Amino acid sequence: MVLTCTLGASVIAGFDRDSLRTLLLAALGCNIAWGVIDAALYVMGAVFERTRNARIMQAVRSANGDAAALAVVRQALEPRFGAYGRDEDREQFYRGLRRMIVHSDGRRSLLTRDDLGSAIVVFVLVAATALPPAVPFVLIADPVVALRVSNTVLVALLFVVGFYWARSIGGNGWRTGTVLLLSGVLLVGIAIAFGG
Repeated sequence: MVLTCTLGASVIAGFDRDSLRTLLLAALGCNIAWGVIDAALYVMGAVFERTRNARIMQAVRSANGDAAALAVVRQALEPRFGAYGRDEDREQFYRGLRRMIVHSDGRRSLLTRDDLGSAIVVFVLVAATALPPAVPFVLIADPVVALRVSNTVLVALLFVVGFYWARSIGGNGWRTGTVLLLSGVLLVGIAIAFGG
């Protein structure tokens, strides 16, 4: 977001220091707003998923007989697991899940403390990403140099995010980080070519 704002505004407003600082404040405000929006969407998604699961569990509990309850479980999960494993293994899993649902108490909160804590983390992560690229504008007097250092910081952050994201899902961090880094360099290069 900050990269888009700073490069786009430099095309429109030029490299006037006051214009870039105003733009930077707008980019920070944008990240804060998106942090609030992303946090709210996270909570809404968690509540939606929990409500959906509660409806499925209630349908399993209120089904007429084991076969009907198993059909509800199968209908809910087959689109997700249909391509995995053997049919008999999935059926055994569905039967075990049906038994677990029938024997559970079924009372779950729609909104949990974990949801709120995770929403705060989402907000902080989104809002905080605007801070590292803002530092060059505070420390460097020349707006052109500050903009390029800010761009470099943001592109380096793309590498860091790609590296850790790939490692968290068992992928190759160096390859993913490098692809994101090169993509960022390409996009910054295109923006600079158009006057950014």
